[in-house]
Amino acid sequence: MKKVQSLHNKEFLAELTVEPLTKGNWGKFEELFGEKGACGNCWCMYYRLPKQEFVEGKTDNGNKNKKKDLVWEGKPAGILCCYEGKAIGWCALAPRKDFVKLEKSRVHKPIDDKPVWAIPCFFIHKDFRRIGVSVTMLKGLITYAKKSKIKILEAYPTIPTQEKLPDSFLWIGLYKSFERAGFKIVDRTSKNRPMVRYYIN
Repeated sequence: MKKVQSLHNKEFLAELTVEPLTKGNWGKFEELFGEKGACGNCWCMYYRLPKQEFVEGKTDNGNKNKKKDLVWEGKPAGILCCYEGKAIGWCALAPRKDFVKLEKSRVHKPIDDKPVWAIPCFFIHKDFRRIGVSVTMLKGLITYAKKSKIKILEAYPTIPTQEKLPDSFLWIGLYKSFERAGFKIVDRTSKNRPMVRYYIN
């Protein structure tokens, strides 16, 4: 898989595809997340589990196995962004109620009782960061949501307070990426972590 150098490689971005995580492509997800489970054996379970259970799951593949169980049960887990048959990006996607930490959040409380699907976190392979993958992935996710009859997408990205953030701070997504994909701010309880939504007609 070749590394993309250009920051404006439209040809490359046009080749990206998105697909929901399933039993059939679990291997792609596993390869993307690697031995560290993306970061510290998270396996994108941080928002889904109570704190103690999540911490305990960092050992003995606990979080990885819980993620695999979700997928094998056919529950919505997230979206893979693929290039040349390999996953280069990921974002969590499921009904908001599936994310325990969101349900208990003081800052990002539900603003209504509509059936919202949340996008709480991102992961992009280090060779493909800062070249537009996240925006392309979000646009693909919107298309997937339309086909799946999902009506509202919601996320909680960051508005950086400094010019350049370390990659480790980008796992919640950047507001400018969501803005470019058509999301709008619907709540500013947090100045630097607004709630954004995309309403699908």
